[in-house]
Amino acid sequence: MSVVSDLQESQQLTPVAQYDVIVVGAGPYGLTTAAHLIGKGLNVAVFGKPMELWTRHMPAGMYLRSHWWATSLSDPQKKYSFARYLKMRNIKNPYPVPMKLFLDYAFWFQKNAVPNVDETYVTSIKRQNERFIVTLEDGREVQATSVVMAIGVYYFSRRPQEFSGFPKELVSHAFDHGDYSQFKGKNIMVLGGGQSAVEYSALLLEDGEAADVHLVVRRSINWLPRDRHDERTLWEKIQAPSAGIAPGWENWVLEYMPYLFYLFSQDRKDRFIKSHYQAAASHWLRERVMGEDKVKVHERTAIKELKERDGKLDVLLSDGQRIQVDHLLLGTGYEVTVKNLSMIDPSLLSQIREDQHIPILSHWFESSVPGLFFIGLSSVRAFGPLYRFVVGAKAAGKRVAVGAARYVAHHR
Repeated sequence: MSVVSDLQESQQLTPVAQYDVIVVGAGPYGLTTAAHLIGKGLNVAVFGKPMELWTRHMPAGMYLRSHWWATSLSDPQKKYSFARYLKMRNIKNPYPVPMKLFLDYAFWFQKNAVPNVDETYVTSIKRQNERFIVTLEDGREVQATSVVMAIGVYYFSRRPQEFSGFPKELVSHAFDHGDYSQFKGKNIMVLGGGQSAVEYSALLLEDGEAADVHLVVRRSINWLPRDRHDERTLWEKIQAPSAGIAPGWENWVLEYMPYLFYLFSQDRKDRFIKSHYQAAASHWLRERVMGEDKVKVHERTAIKELKERDGKLDVLLSDGQRIQVDHLLLGTGYEVTVKNLSMIDPSLLSQIREDQHIPILSHWFESSVPGLFFIGLSSVRAFGPLYRFVVGAKAAGKRVAVGAARYVAHHR
């Protein structure tokens, strides 16, 4: 018998691993959902590197905009909360929360609540005979009754068309970097006015040691008011109760009645998100970017023209200023486009109903493909802005766990 025949026979004899649910992604939403699925006694596999987006695509010196009590992951027994971790570390109510501290907590949560994460990437997801066939980067093939897409923002970085065509050495998205040391001594321009873009600008000067940083913002920066969480009076809390996104009754309802938003018409939901949740930056960033010898902020300004010249970028702003920089960093955020999910086989992708390139979801976070769920940023348009933040992971995880458990039980 030939070596090829021996290999083929060996592969045929190797049993294909069977799971109830496969979770694709091991960030806050993936880990939380997996913990709740495991809590329901399901046979669960999680594929992906834990917290990879946070460790490899965000500078280490970042801080979270949310309070510590709004950044907790969730498990069914409520044993592995951020509050418990902080108590173990003898850390009292940090604000703002350093990203490193949150990552330490997230890895502690994963080790205890979801210990068997397989760090292999998923390369293909197909559907055959009411089961999902998942191929892994190392060639293994596994099967599951249900699949949860917890891919976060990984495939959704928004790169405006007018900046395409430039080499990555000159123009890149903030997602492309987890370390700013490569920009040391260089002149950098950041485009965007949200939390990330403003903080990137500060970090480029402070940690990346860039020579000069320009921040170009199409509108005025929307500075959030100074946090007064520990100072607010009872009357203030009644008028605007504390919530994970920000104080206010609307935010409180989004958090404590987390599935209500889904019931409204899509047109009404779109208007609400557009009018209530604009890009903004925390007050504690203001002193880091505004002032002499700090970031050069260009508000109510756009990039009118961009040309490559002698290995640099010649930038003409809408106010008439012409600036030469070594690199343009796009802090232009993320937008969901389901077709960017290259691991989903085209035959399966064509079965996913979408609107504005976003999967249409049921009240269980289930797509039009039975047993295929989407959570995190992919669910914001259907379920609301809560699911743009870590604070939404608990509600998503609990809901999907119930929906997936019911689906699995029906198909056993």
